[in-house]
Amino acid sequence: MQFTSLHRLLGRGPSPITDELVDAAVEQQLAETDDLDWKSELPPFKALATTDFPKDVAAMANSGGGVIVYGVEEQDKVAVGRKNVGDLTEHHERTLRAAAYSAITPPVFIGLYAVGTAGNRAVVLVVPPSVDGPHLIFRDKFFGAPLRNDADTEWMKERQIEAAYRARLDERRRSGAALARLYDETTGWIDSSRAVLVAVACPRIPGVKSGRVDKTAARAILRNARNLAGEFSSDNGVHPLDNVANNPRPGLRRWVALNAATTDKSAWRAAWISIHTDGAVSMAATVGGHRGVSGGMVRDSQVDSAAIELAVADFLALIRTWSRELGPAEYDVRVGIEWAPPKPLLIVTVDQSGHLYDGTSVPLKNYVPVDASLDAASSDDVYRRRLYEIVEDCINQGGISTIRTIELPEEDEQTPPDHL
Repeated sequence: MQFTSLHRLLGRGPSPITDELVDAAVEQQLAETDDLDWKSELPPFKALATTDFPKDVAAMANSGGGVIVYGVEEQDKVAVGRKNVGDLTEHHERTLRAAAYSAITPPVFIGLYAVGTAGNRAVVLVVPPSVDGPHLIFRDKFFGAPLRNDADTEWMKERQIEAAYRARLDERRRSGAALARLYDETTGWIDSSRAVLVAVACPRIPGVKSGRVDKTAARAILRNARNLAGEFSSDNGVHPLDNVANNPRPGLRRWVALNAATTDKSAWRAAWISIHTDGAVSMAATVGGHRGVSGGMVRDSQVDSAAIELAVADFLALIRTWSRELGPAEYDVRVGIEWAPPKPLLIVTVDQSGHLYDGTSVPLKNYVPVDASLDAASSDDVYRRRLYEIVEDCINQGGISTIRTIELPEEDEQTPPDHL
């Protein structure tokens, strides 16, 4: 679901970006604004970083986000007709994304949507709202921060750049405080003597969906997240999404999936999950004292590293699925492990025979929560790579280096082509 300047100016609610949306904009002769720009042709993919493309994208990002539509002719900044831009090839798309990532500092993660049929193609480029301004363009030894002024592009003055940096720092403080509050709240769910993984994520910009998601939709989110987690990781272990009730209950601006492992025999795999109406996600999953290692159970303060891997995979799958419903893409994430003192936490793995192995494990008196950021709208390979990196941070501090249930993608789509 998307809610862009096209939707707003046409009086539409959140919906997918379609060819009909572009046709309606032309029919109503929408005029360019500070968050809507018409272009008749796609930018060339050769030497793209030296064209106006980075400036156009950075200007939108510095102005609160917006839409650039390629394939619309304009007169006096008013849309008057369609013009075919041809097919958006995979190579061209990757080049556009790479330019927005590498030619702008901080990078901008754009959305690209090819719409229409052969002979009447248009490409809609969505620049998301950003809290990382000012976004700078560098040319040789010089740099500047472009800014949309109605339908024109200007350059920020020194005071505007100063204000943008101040706003960025203020937002980081606010985001950090929100993440800490949600982590503390989620830790309060825990009623277990076993080690519990606590994971929370807050969108840097809240979701835009009008109205609240109903129970049927919330149930579908949990189901789709579990399917996605199965693509990210193996099923050789315990997935927290399998251990919450698929009958979410309403909470304070959220849906709560309660623990379904309620018996004494199943308490070792207990889990709690909530999805918030602003796009936030929280999870508490028991990871200590799991069964399955050499046919027995590890101690309550011992954690099989595979349990951490699968819990983080479920958590990031839930973020990605929920963000697709609500709209936010950039998230701040915190993953920690809480357990009852005084025993130290021990993260263990298995040897080549599948038996419990703690020869490289480092006893931990304190587990440092892993803080990270991620783009929930990135490509599958990029998102999987980010998952792998977060899992690495989670298990490395316990002395474990081998990830057993998640494979690292061979390539990272964000690596810019050589000709940029």
